[in-house]
Amino acid sequence: MLLKFKDDKAVYIQLAESIEDDILREIFNEGEKIISTTEISVKLKINPATALKGINILVDEGIVYKKRGLGMFVVKGAKEKIMLKRKNGFFDSFIVPVLGEAEKLEISEDEIVKMIKGAKANGRN
Repeated sequence: MLLKFKDDKAVYIQLAESIEDDILREIFNEGEKIISTTEISVKLKINPATALKGINILVDEGIVYKKRGLGMFVVKGAKEKIMLKRKNGFFDSFIVPVLGEAEKLEISEDEIVKMIKGAKANGRN
């Protein structure tokens, strides 16, 4: 878990997203134990309550669950849940605004697709 905190978002949210990233990269696999809140707070030099708040986001979203006395574990299907959540967020944060701006500029769907393919071909991704 490598995490460089940014000022534009709460630390506990960045922590939850970082653990999600680790699940997506299969650093933490389904059914496996994740790093403890104590380890997180020591490693990242953050308050243990902040670490717990970040983990609790994942518990509330059904990404991890607690085994009493053993720690937190990744739920089966967690990777798919995270991907779906992020795809929906991507759609709302990027696609919808692009389509709105494209409509104002009278850019067709075909032109948007060509722009995306061109950007990808030119290494602008």
